[in-house]
Amino acid sequence: MDDHSLVRGVLNGNTQAFSFLIKKYEKLVFHMINKLVDKDEIIEELAQDVFMKVHEKLPGFRFESKLSTWIGTIAYRHTINHLRKSKKMVFKEIEEDMEENYFKDEVTPAQQFESKDVSQFIKAHIELLPSHYRNILYLYHIEEMTYPEIVEITELPLGTVKNYLFRARKLLKDQLSKFMLKEELL
Repeated sequence: MDDHSLVRGVLNGNTQAFSFLIKKYEKLVFHMINKLVDKDEIIEELAQDVFMKVHEKLPGFRFESKLSTWIGTIAYRHTINHLRKSKKMVFKEIEEDMEENYFKDEVTPAQQFESKDVSQFIKAHIELLPSHYRNILYLYHIEEMTYPEIVEITELPLGTVKNYLFRARKLLKDQLSKFMLKEELL
């Protein structure tokens, strides 16, 4: 079912259409929230709130952007608002974050690499990135959103989005380079 038909169905009171909309976009919503919040019960609650907001605001949706962008925007903003209200949003300096999180275990890099497949290994290093970089990286590379869509979701200026994406890639590259250097020294 395409997005136009889906929206029309929901607006006409079709509960199956709304269930399908949730199934279609729940991965996006959960991922957006999960990148900012780490408690499962809060993630679940926020996701439910997001879909309630989607249902409530759907009559005002005019397809000026993709439905996924619109829903992603609601998820991102709702989560940010929740974090601001609960005063849990803390942005650390990049260096502090990397020092605290980089290779905490006494496990050798070879053991870390052997214990996981490559994609899990890279995902683990992506998780070490500060959340604002992780989110932009996710939206661009995983959700395959365009710069304008990311700007719309995050309400960040285009230059900031590009800068965050550049820095996220650089930090990830540096992390992996450090891993390779550490491996060579062993």
